[in-house]
Order: sequence, then C-alpha cells, then structure tokens
Amino acid sequence: MNFLEHIFAFNAESPLLFTQFYFWAFFALVYALFALILSRQSSAGSRQRLHLRNVYLLFVSWFFYYKTSGLFLLILAFVTISDWIIAGRIHANKEKPVFAKLLLCLSVVIDLGLLAYFKYAYFFTNMLNDLFGTGFRVFDVFAYIGNGFAEAGRFSVDTIVLPVGISFYIFQVISYTADVYRGRIEPVKNILDFGFYVSFFPQLVAGPIVRAEEFIPQLYKPFRLSRRAFGIAVFWILNGLAKKIIMSDYLAVNIIDRVFDNPLLFSGFENLFALFAYSLQVYADFSGYTDIAIGVAMLLGFYLPMNFNSPYKSQSPQEFWRRWHMSLGRWLKTYLYIPLGGNRRIGFGTYFWLSLIAFVSASLTGWWLLAFGVWLLAIVFSFIAKRLSVSKQKLVYSNLNSFITQVLGGLWHGASWNFIIWGGINGIGMIVEKIWRGMNIHLRIVCISLLTAALWLADYYTQQPAWRLFAVWASIVAAGNAIRYVYWIITQAQKIHSPFSVLNSQLAKAWAIAQTFTFITFTRLFFRSSSNLDPATANEVAWATAKNMVNQIGGAWNNAIIPDFLWSYKWVVTMFVAGMLIHWLPTNWKRRYRLWFSAIPLWMMVLAVCVAIVIIYQFVSAEMQPFIYFQF
Repeated sequence: MNFLEHIFAFNAESPLLFTQFYFWAFFALVYALFALILSRQSSAGSRQRLHLRNVYLLFVSWFFYYKTSGLFLLILAFVTISDWIIAGRIHANKEKPVFAKLLLCLSVVIDLGLLAYFKYAYFFTNMLNDLFGTGFRVFDVFAYIGNGFAEAGRFSVDTIVLPVGISFYIFQVISYTADVYRGRIEPVKNILDFGFYVSFFPQLVAGPIVRAEEFIPQLYKPFRLSRRAFGIAVFWILNGLAKKIIMSDYLAVNIIDRVFDNPLLFSGFENLFALFAYSLQVYADFSGYTDIAIGVAMLLGFYLPMNFNSPYKSQSPQEFWRRWHMSLGRWLKTYLYIPLGGNRRIGFGTYFWLSLIAFVSASLTGWWLLAFGVWLLAIVFSFIAKRLSVSKQKLVYSNLNSFITQVLGGLWHGASWNFIIWGGINGIGMIVEKIWRGMNIHLRIVCISLLTAALWLADYYTQQPAWRLFAVWASIVAAGNAIRYVYWIITQAQKIHSPFSVLNSQLAKAWAIAQTFTFITFTRLFFRSSSNLDPATANEVAWATAKNMVNQIGGAWNNAIIPDFLWSYKWVVTMFVAGMLIHWLPTNWKRRYRLWFSAIPLWMMVLAVCVAIVIIYQFVSAEMQPFIYFQF
C-alpha cells in the first residue's frame, strides 16, 4: 500500500520532474501502452485509433499534472470546459459579432481572473494596504470551499499557492478562443480532444506555449515517427538533460545561489561573475526543459514549436527577444502588441495600459508625479507623432506599444516590483536601440560622450555605486564607438579601401553581441532577485537583493581576490566558459552533429545514451533542483 501510495498519490515535496528517474519509468510505461494502442488498431479504424490515442494521452497528461500539482488539476479541468463551451458558442454565433465579442470577453475575464487571483493576489493586496493604510490579507477561496467538502481545516485559507503551469495553459486557452473568434480555426468538436490540446504533458507546466492553430491540426494526423525523427528526439532529450543537470544545476548550486542569497558576503567581482553565470543558468535551465519537451513530444508523434534560437548570439535587445522564449514572444505580439495597434496607431488600449502601469509603479514607489509624467509624456508623443512623417509615426507608435508589451511580459513572470523593472528596462533598451540605429555616426559619438561625462559627474557628486557602475559601462561603450569612429574617418571619409573590412565586420558583430549580452545580463539582476520568493515578501526581499548586488558590483573592488576566486572556483569558471563557447558555436555545426547522431546505428545510439546518462547523473546535486520556469 505504501508503494502504491507513492506511485499514485500527490506529494508536494516530490513533484514529477523530467530530471527524476521516476518520470522516465513513468514515460516508459506510458510509451509501451501507447505503442500497444497503435498496434492493436486496424487501419480501417484510423479515426477511432486517433481518438483512442488522444483520450489515452489526455488521461496520462492529467495524471502527470496531478502528480505535479495535486488538486489544482480541477482548475485545469475548469478552464478546459469553460473555454471549450464558450468557443463553441462563439462559432455558433459568428453571424452576431457583438454577441460573439461579448463571449470572447467573458472567456478572457474568466481566464485572466483566475490567473490574477492565483498569481497577483499578494501583489494587489499589498498595494491596497500601502495606498490606504488598510490591513487586508489574502484569503484562499478555493481552500475554503475545499474545507467544506473535506475534513475541517485540511486546506489552509491564509496562503494562496500558485498552480504549476497556470500561466502557460491559461495563455493557450486564450489563444484558442481568440483564434476561433477570428475565424482562424474551427472549434474542436470533441471536448476530450480539446482537453488533450490544453494539457499535453510534455509542455504543460513550462511551455513552450503552443497556439491552437499550431497543435490542433496534429490531433487528427496519424502517428508517424521516422528513424531520423526518433534519433533527433533522443538527441533533444539528452541535450536537455545535459543542459539542466550538468550546466544549470551545477552553476546554481556552486556559485549563483550562494551569491544571490547574501550578496554582501561576496566581492564585487564575485557578484558580477554570479550575475553573468545566472544568464547562462536560466538559458540552460529553460531551454533544457524545452529540449526535453520537444523530444518527448516527437516520440509521441507531435511537434512543438522552437522556443530558443541561440539568444546570446543576438546583436541587439530586439533581436534577443526574437530568439528568447519565442512562443511567449509570438503570443504577446499576436494577442497584445498587434491589438494595441502595433506600429499603426495608439488608442484607448495604449493609454489604458500606460496609465495602469504608471499607477502601479507610483503606488509602489510613492512617486505620484511619475504616474502623471508617464501619462503626460504619452499624450505629448501622440500629439507630436501626428505631425511627423509616416515612417516616424510608426516608430513612435511601435515604441510605445512595444514598451507596454515588455512591461506586461515582465509582470507575466511574477507579481513583484522587480519584474516590472526588468520588463521596463528591456522595453527601454529596445527603444534606445531603435533610436541609436537611426542616428548617424557623428551624432552617436556626441551622445555617448555626453552620457559618459554626465554619469561620471553623477558619480563624483553622489558617490553612489549605481552611478559608478553605469559610468564604467558607458565608458566601455564610448571607447568602442571612438575606435569605430576613427576607423570610419580613415576609411570612409577619405575613400580608402580597407583590407581589414571583413575583420572589422566580424569585430563589430562580436562587439554588438558582447554589449547585448551585457545589457541582458544586467536586467537579469532584477529577474533573479524576484525569483523563488514567498509572494508575501517578494517586493521587499527582491529589492534589497538587487540593491546590495549593485552596491557590491559598483563599489570599490579588491582585485587581490580575483586570482584566488578564479582558482578556488576553477571548475565553475570552466563550466561557464565551456557553456558560452558551445552556445556560440555556428548553427550549422550544431545541426550537423544533431543529424549525425540521428543517423548512427541503433546499437551505437543505445551505447551513447547509456554513457551520456552515466555522465549526466554524476552531476546530480543532493537535492533535485526544480526548473526555474515552474514558478511562472
């Protein structure tokens, strides 16, 4: 009985993870029964076979989610039923656009209402208490209802626990209902098929976010798995496990978690290294999960969209966000940025979200002039834009709407002031990069020189580590631009053909990649500070962590510590350098060794898998590290 309870009962201390042996035993059994279902059905009953496959994988997915989140399976079931019914009614009333739009709004209110309740209850409760001096506390309505049907006091009503994966599957059902409303897809007739789309277990709890038009057509296609596809699926699984266990967990346990837990115990260089290492960790962790999900899905005959495309090869913040968490980026573009107006216009939605962001920011900081300033700035921009050329109008509209999208994307990750800062900095970075790209080389050198001088003056008069940090960064950027300016004068201004033009182009590309990686890494300071925290204290703890790290990095350095650190943490440093070098390998190289692996004889593949598993699990830490994006 104890064994059966361990197998079938939910244990909050031991959720079902891709990195556990238990998961792979579970998947082996699932796959064996899956193969049996396919083999026992005659070709004449292809439709019944597909339906049986979908129903089987639906119940497997529900069991997987139950082992991960317990009774929160009921929330998943509720949104599945709700959106299936509403989407069906939208399609039935497509000749009544007003009623169909009201139904769409109802679906969005239900879905986002659930997301807001579970994810942002602490955030808005604390904001109300700070604004009005009240003493409101969160109250778990679902726990209260559960206690009515169970033993008294079984569920705590004083805390709200975030269901794993709710941000991902809520966005999926919204995309489905919205696409049915737009007429891009037909509604799914069978609720069990729709339930399978919503809850497909490989990507259920941490993405990628699969849009309905990408996945639902696959529900009705027969199973096919070529020999090459099988090899590539195995490669993705091993690749993901190696990223997660060898790279991500090793860096987290041996340096990153130690520094972020108490930045003041470490030097400025150690804080800076931990911050850069975290950029690699979060990529290895999240893309590792995606790789495993893609591989497992391929073995079952389904294809998930690419979610990462070597993001640290990006030469600008805008390019980075086209390569990072691509499924979320596409979702935000389709269902937020374009409806706001994109680069075509700014309207009520733009002003509404800007006002709300400004209000939330002002209430958290106490700077009410900030809210008024943001709102006034938006009106001024709108007024000026109407008198500009069409191309410049598009730039203004695009900047405002992309800024809102980035801030709300930050808030999607968590209910913390630091997540808003993280999203806002990324939005500002994208705007600055667009403006910078439109400047001529003379104006660039003037602007960066003035900015550098201003930052050094701010540091001189305030003696604040943050200003010193920005001043050093600006000085490095200014030096790079000065070198490029001199090169331009020698070659372009005097019409001299340089024999080093190809080398200069490659150096310029490397410089742009380094600057983008540094910028993205700096924003990670606010992202990591807000992660893995109790929502009740997230704002205070996150801000203190970020502030302490900035003070350490921007403060006076004891350079004598650096050689000792590099020697004491030589394997950590080696892992970081190796990870970055692998990441920066040419894409065609990676494609070649992936195809090579998929084509090797089966016996050699089995041997490679055994060797890889032995190596990977040498790096398993004493306590299994959860995937970072489980918390979102």
